[in-house]
Amino acid sequence: MTDDDCPWEPPLAGTEAEHLAGALDRLRTTFRWKADDLDPAGLQTRLGASPLTLGGLLKHLARVEEQCFGAKLSGAPLGPPWNSADWDADPDWDFNSAAEDTPEQLYALWDGAVARSRAKLDAALADGGLDQPAHLAWPDGRHASLRRIVFDLVEEYGRHTGQADLLREAVDGLVGEDPPAGWRPRAMSS
Repeated sequence: MTDDDCPWEPPLAGTEAEHLAGALDRLRTTFRWKADDLDPAGLQTRLGASPLTLGGLLKHLARVEEQCFGAKLSGAPLGPPWNSADWDADPDWDFNSAAEDTPEQLYALWDGAVARSRAKLDAALADGGLDQPAHLAWPDGRHASLRRIVFDLVEEYGRHTGQADLLREAVDGLVGEDPPAGWRPRAMSS
């Protein structure tokens, strides 16, 4: 098996930044695999009393990507569709509104957000590394570092990838820790 078969694997021996970005990409890829190639019914499947769906997770994680490498890193405001949502009326708008989106819209939203995040992270790592202060500040004026933002995103994906694992198994029985070698998303944005 070559690195091309499993490009999501973190390096065996690399820098801290390479390992951190690699761990994030492995979680992103595993999440995307769990949510891949589903119709509207599959993306809206729920377990028990929980309102959580794979479609909701796709949309939520797209927003989190945009927040982390936009608002939190540089202070850039969120763009569409996030800036037109009534977050006061529905604090879970990203989760709840996903039922109104097509699978193609949800996959394109997440795929696009991740592509932009990867580019922004690569640029930030080249221009200051993990220790650079981010725009995100605490009330006392201390700023989070890029490292903190990336670690927070790894934690976010860890939680939601576990939830996606259970949801996908309920949809069609798909199980596994990692995508099979050579896997690529079927429902890609254009």
